[in-house]
Amino acid sequence: MRRFRSLPIRARLSLLVAAAVAFGVATVSVTCWFIVQGKLYEQVDNDLQRGMRAPPGAIVNALNYCSATPDNTVPPFRNNYVQVVKENGTACVVDNSIGKVKVTLSDRTAIKNGELNKSYFRDGTDEDGNAVRVMLRPLTTTADGQPGPNVGLMIAASLKSTQSTLNDLALVLLLVSGIGVVGAGAVGLWVARAGLRPVDELTEAVEHVARTEDLTIRIPVDEESDDEIARLSRSFNSMTASLASSRELQQQLIADAGHELRTPLTSLRTNIELLTRSEEIGRPIPPADRKALLASVTAQMTELAALIGDLQTLSRSDAGHPADRVEVVALQDTVEAALRRARLRGPELTITADLEPWFVRAEPSALERAIVNILDNAVKFSPEGGTVDVRLKDGELTVRDHGPGIPTDELPHVFDRFWRSPDARALPGSGLGLSIVARTVQQAGGEVSLHPAKGGGTIAAVRLPGAPTAPPDMP
Repeated sequence: MRRFRSLPIRARLSLLVAAAVAFGVATVSVTCWFIVQGKLYEQVDNDLQRGMRAPPGAIVNALNYCSATPDNTVPPFRNNYVQVVKENGTACVVDNSIGKVKVTLSDRTAIKNGELNKSYFRDGTDEDGNAVRVMLRPLTTTADGQPGPNVGLMIAASLKSTQSTLNDLALVLLLVSGIGVVGAGAVGLWVARAGLRPVDELTEAVEHVARTEDLTIRIPVDEESDDEIARLSRSFNSMTASLASSRELQQQLIADAGHELRTPLTSLRTNIELLTRSEEIGRPIPPADRKALLASVTAQMTELAALIGDLQTLSRSDAGHPADRVEVVALQDTVEAALRRARLRGPELTITADLEPWFVRAEPSALERAIVNILDNAVKFSPEGGTVDVRLKDGELTVRDHGPGIPTDELPHVFDRFWRSPDARALPGSGLGLSIVARTVQQAGGEVSLHPAKGGGTIAAVRLPGAPTAPPDMP
């Protein structure tokens, strides 16, 4: 079995097909042989029954003289063996018999005990060992026509022609079976090659990807086909397309992150070089300028820390949410926690909230971070003393600010990574906040959108699937 499992699939499939066909052919051949054997033996038995009327005079002579050998001068009786068997097992051969049949113990017992009340058939042999078909019937009439001791009339026919026919049939069936098995193996191999050709193409494609890391390769698929191979090919094409897209996004993220990191790093390097240069040449920087340089360094460090934190959050969201971190979350409580943080960042603003209960399945910390990012944008772009309206109803969270709003031509780009409006590039931020929001909401099965508000400002809408009541197992 271990050696069989180590064979290629097409070889195993060919062997299994050949074995199945061989079993079927063998079953049919053996069944056919036994059926023909039964029919031939039935024909011999019928012939014995039709020829059981032996000449009465010959039977009387056999009982009177009880010869052990036939009289060759008398023409044979239907080419059959004919003899009378006494209760002691003595066989008296009739003169026109072609030979003598061996008497078995069961024959003597049936005759001696009077159990031979009807004809029965069996296989036997003559004195020369030739196979014969034997019929034994009761014979209770003696030479004078009066009832006498139990005797049996035994008539037998040679099975030579029957066995020859059966042997020829067995040879024919063996040849046919062999040809069928060989043909089945060849057909099985052809079917295996034809059926596994798409698998070979898939294997070559996978090996090509593993060898070259080329994710652009695609397997041709018949769009009208819906079998297992076609589904496997489509799945492979979808997988390589997803991997290629993921690699492209990763490369774009690295490029964008490098571009965004270059500006604060350059500023930090310039400021630090100025401070170091002043120390080296012994010309101190005026206190006001030094204070401004240190404040710039601190601001750039803060911007770097925020950018790195956003990148880590985005990478975790790209990796997906493990099942053990997803749980049922009361969205209204998450919004309340985010509102407390937003009010600290915009103490001069008026933030109103109208929250109805809504329960969703999400990662609590990621969901809170996404809502905080939305509120941070509203606080950042709201005028001093302005108002931010927050509302949660029927699973839809809306955050409306009264700032300058977003131009219509910029709306398609607001969720792109590192994208920032030209008017907002002077403000602090990494350009990843709304990307994190979109990724988190999508992983929770929801949707997020931004659109202009009537009277100015922007409305951010987040729709999450859920229910207004908590599940029974949630306290």
